[in-house]
Amino acid sequence: MSIEVKVPVFPESVADGTILHWNKKPGDSVRREESIVDIETDKVVFEVPAPEDGVLESIIEGEGAVVMSGQLIGRMREGDVGTGNRPHKEGSEVAETEKAVSEPFATPSARRLIEEHGLDVQSIRGSGSGSRILKEDVLRSMQQAGEAQVEQAPSRNAESDQAVGSVEAVAESGRSEKRVPMTRLRARIAERLLDAQQNAAILSTFNEVNMQPVMDLRTRYKGMFEKTYGVKLGFMSFFVNAVIEGLKRFPELNASIDGTDIVYHGFFDIGIAVSSPRGLVVPILRDADQLTMADVELRIRDFAQKARDGSLSLDELTGGTFTITNGGVFGSLLSTPILNPPQSGILGMHKIQERPVAENGSVVIRPMMNIALSYDHRLVDGREAVQFLVAVKEMLEDPARLLLGV
Repeated sequence: MSIEVKVPVFPESVADGTILHWNKKPGDSVRREESIVDIETDKVVFEVPAPEDGVLESIIEGEGAVVMSGQLIGRMREGDVGTGNRPHKEGSEVAETEKAVSEPFATPSARRLIEEHGLDVQSIRGSGSGSRILKEDVLRSMQQAGEAQVEQAPSRNAESDQAVGSVEAVAESGRSEKRVPMTRLRARIAERLLDAQQNAAILSTFNEVNMQPVMDLRTRYKGMFEKTYGVKLGFMSFFVNAVIEGLKRFPELNASIDGTDIVYHGFFDIGIAVSSPRGLVVPILRDADQLTMADVELRIRDFAQKARDGSLSLDELTGGTFTITNGGVFGSLLSTPILNPPQSGILGMHKIQERPVAENGSVVIRPMMNIALSYDHRLVDGREAVQFLVAVKEMLEDPARLLLGV
C-alpha cells in the first residue's frame, strides 16, 4: 500500500518552507514517527515523521525545494520493517539496524555535518540535553581532530557545490571568497528589521543602573536558590520583573498599533532575545507577571537549550508584547536595539563594568550597567519612555521595591 508523505500544515503566519535535508534515501526502511525529512521555515525547522512503518519509495521534492503547506513531497510503501523490504544482505542489514539503534541522537544541523564529512558519530560527545549532539559538538570534534575549517552557514547540494567552486576559482590569486545561500531564518530576520525601521518612528533613550544591590542579593541567596529550584539565579529574572512593573505603570509600552487603532494588551508576554546557531530568535515568556523568579530562570534556561538544539516550537516564538535583549553577554557597553514589530518597546541590557560614580558627595567605584529603551514614537511619547526607564532603574537599584510593588 502506497503512503503519501506530505508537508505538515503550517501555521497561518508561515507561508512556505524549504526542504533542508532528507534523512532517508529511497529504499531505506523507516519506522513510524521516525524523522524522514527536515523542512526549514523562517521561524523553526520542522521534522516530518513517518506516518507508518515501511520503506521510502520515492522523493518527489529534493533538498532545496520550496514547498507549501500540505504539499506532496514523497511516497512510502507500507510494510513491516522488521522483516526487511530491501534485499537481504548477510549480516550487514542487522549490523546497520543495531548501529542505528545505538547511535546517539543528533540535531538536524549536526547530522548534516556528520554525513557531509563522513564522521564517526560514536566519537562525538554530545553536550545537549539527554547527551544529544549539537552542531557545535561536531565542529569542536573536527577542530580537535585537525580537520579543515568548516563553513558555519548551512549548505545544500548544488548551491553548496557552486559556492565551493567559486572559492577554488578565486583561491588561485590568493584572495578567497565564499558564497553561500542565506538561510530562511536569516532572510526573515533581515526582512523584519528592515520593516521595523521603515514602518516605525524608532527613538532610543538611555540610563545607567548601579547593579550593586542586585549583585549583593544574588551573592547572598544564589546557593540557597539553586539548591531549592535547581537553577542559578541570574540577572534576567530581576529585569523581567522590573520591566513588568514598568509596563503596568506605562501601558503604552505594552501596546501595539493595528492600522489606525491602538491595541492595549492586558497581559505581559515578554520576549527574550536568544542567540542560536541559526540566528537570533525571540522565544516568549507568556503571562510573565504570573511567574516566579525561579520560573523565569528555568524557562530562559530551557529556551537557550532549545535554541542551541534547534527545537524551539512555533508557539514558543509567536506573539510577545515587549522584548528584552542582552548584548552584555557578548561585551557590548551600549547599543540601540531595534523594535520587534508590532511591539512598541524593547529594552537593551549591556555589560556590567566598574566605573567611578558620585554618591553623597564622594566618588566611589560601582558596577554600572547601561540600559537602553528603543520605542515607537508614534505611540509612546518621550516622557513615558524616560519615566519607564527610570522606573526600571529605581527598582533594580532597590530590589525590595519589586517585592513590595512600590
